Amino acid sequence: MTFEQLQLIPPILKALAKENYTQPTPIQEQAIPPVLAGRDLFGCAQTGTGKTAAFLLPIIQRLSAQQGRPNGKRVIRSLILTPTRELAIQISDNFKAYGSFSNLRSAVIVGGVSQKPQEEALQRGIDVLIATPGRLIDLINQGFADLRHVQIFVLDEADRMLDMGFIHDMRRVIAKLPVKRQTLFFSATMPPEITSLVDSLLTNPIKIEVTPVSSTAERIKQTVYFVDKPNKLALLIDLLQDKSIVSALVFTRTKHGADRVVRGLVKAKITAQAIHGDKSQNARQAALANFKSGATRLLVATDIAARGIDIDELSHVINYNLPNISETYVHRIGRTGRAGLSGVAISFCEQEEIPYLKDIEKLIKQKIPVVQDHPYPMAVPAAVAAPVQPAAKENSAARDGSAKKSGRRRWRRGSSHPNKQ
Repeated sequence: MTFEQLQLIPPILKALAKENYTQPTPIQEQAIPPVLAGRDLFGCAQTGTGKTAAFLLPIIQRLSAQQGRPNGKRVIRSLILTPTRELAIQISDNFKAYGSFSNLRSAVIVGGVSQKPQEEALQRGIDVLIATPGRLIDLINQGFADLRHVQIFVLDEADRMLDMGFIHDMRRVIAKLPVKRQTLFFSATMPPEITSLVDSLLTNPIKIEVTPVSSTAERIKQTVYFVDKPNKLALLIDLLQDKSIVSALVFTRTKHGADRVVRGLVKAKITAQAIHGDKSQNARQAALANFKSGATRLLVATDIAARGIDIDELSHVINYNLPNISETYVHRIGRTGRAGLSGVAISFCEQEEIPYLKDIEKLIKQKIPVVQDHPYPMAVPAAVAAPVQPAAKENSAARDGSAKKSGRRRWRRGSSHPNKQ
């Protein structure tokens, strides 16, 4: 199928051609026609499936077809609500690209930067608003943002919204929207809370599920290293002597952990920068720009800060800490091996993270090969770490994937809750 067959208007086709996009992805094929028809839609799709274009293209087309207001003042006709600043900026960049031959005007509303330019953009008038919940509520309360004319509402990365504790902010924003509207709802996972939200917000929606969260790209090579916590940094530095690791996104559990890893890497003369919630928006954007340009070899990030980072030619993802939510592992490694390229996902596993590994292996329905031959082996080898078959260094063993739910519960009860990233 081509974009022409999706009945998109010439200005959008011209913009897509300029971006060298010729064929829609599966979620775009399935989502664009019903959204163009005005239907509510629920899309379950993980990072990298093309869901941003799946809602932006029909939004641009539907709004372009309408006449402007008689007094010439633009009003917000579409609101796209997203959990992080990086993702909001990425969506905005995509909107500018896809809508480059339209007459639509957009603005981004995020925290961490001065709100003055955002106030001015709203006062000038815009058609499409892309926002994170906190700053949007501030500007609504101050009288700068008026959502009474919104026709199309997009809730993106809904599961991450819940993880970050935005449920009440989301409901405050939704209460300001017209009851009669089109709602497009996207989530990478389907916990019960998401099902409840879908039922409460959408009317007779079209439901699309693309690339289930349990699947991992076959072209991504996965390995795990059993290593004691104090030796993780030394192991990372040792692995980075391999020049084939051109660029790597390194995931830590906490923002303080990210800073510690960066300090250790810089001391070892390896270029690295951190990106997390304590960094200013300008610092985060600068770190991302340096990483994309190749000036920085490693970007060390927490899961929340990394949401929305989209890098086509990322060679490696390294899990310095295994995530305690199994689905997060799939999202992490899915950031490599994109656009038809191969990728490598390396994970470090300390004793306390073994239950997380078991849960991950159960979710992805495969055992992750264990690298036994490395300079920092675990002092007390895990009982489940016996090799399943002789193999080369990179594929020496795997673990039994029987899952325990205790590991998944810890984030709810322990001190390292994802919201604190």
